[in-house]
Amino acid sequence: MSGFSPDWLALREPADHAAREPGLVAALGRSLRAPVRAVDLGCGTGSNLRALAPHLGPAQDWVLVDHDPALLAAARARLAAWAERVEEAGDGLILDRGGARIAVRFRVLDLAAGPEAALSEAPRLVTAAALFDLVSEAWIAALARAVAAAGAVFYTALTYDGQERWTPPHPADAAIHAAFLAHQGGDKGFGPSTGPAATAALARAFRSHGYAVETANSPWRLGPDEADLLHQLAEGTARAAAETGRVAPDEAEAWREARQAPGTGAVIGHRDLLAVPPPA
Repeated sequence: MSGFSPDWLALREPADHAAREPGLVAALGRSLRAPVRAVDLGCGTGSNLRALAPHLGPAQDWVLVDHDPALLAAARARLAAWAERVEEAGDGLILDRGGARIAVRFRVLDLAAGPEAALSEAPRLVTAAALFDLVSEAWIAALARAVAAAGAVFYTALTYDGQERWTPPHPADAAIHAAFLAHQGGDKGFGPSTGPAATAALARAFRSHGYAVETANSPWRLGPDEADLLHQLAEGTARAAAETGRVAPDEAEAWREARQAPGTGAVIGHRDLLAVPPPA
């Protein structure tokens, strides 16, 4: 899978946390019994843990999985800074935050080979954020089988749904968006990406194993306070669109310049999903 820099992940974290649908997070907390054993797939710098841990009770054990050792090192540093108290525990950390005691371990693993190895410790929760639009439907099916075999709850947030509205309108909006969606369907290391169809694919896969599935909208709503994020988002979108050859380079560049101007806003659609296994 294409790499993501710690700087980009730090820039998007406030928007990610603000966008999460709180009703699903609350339902997730109700679905789990203490102590919570969680595996976070494609964890990046640990943003998903920081968002969820305040809702998951006083005793938590997390395994953070990523293919990039540099991101795991950044996760370790950011979590240590986030905690009210931190202690070393072998290769991991013990964090105290908001009355919760959170054990965290870090695992380098290439998930492209399949998700099964990441679930080897019988987690009660399997989670990820901003991941599944980058993977194939076959990979999603394999994940659902592995999660169901473990009897775990599954929760994911911020899966891109293909809906975008930039303001003010620009003549190239439709062409850039169509080209970006075409780029999203390419292989990011997991086979042909599901892109905006990912949440529907996840829902089908988990329902086929008897899971109860809920989904909810979690759009980014970006304005002047998120100017730096908008700047980077416009740059990445224009670059991806141009790479497809479906828009001319000068058209993509003109759109990028317009979208990095003051007064730009955007609503970028995402979906959150919670899947709870049937009663034993």
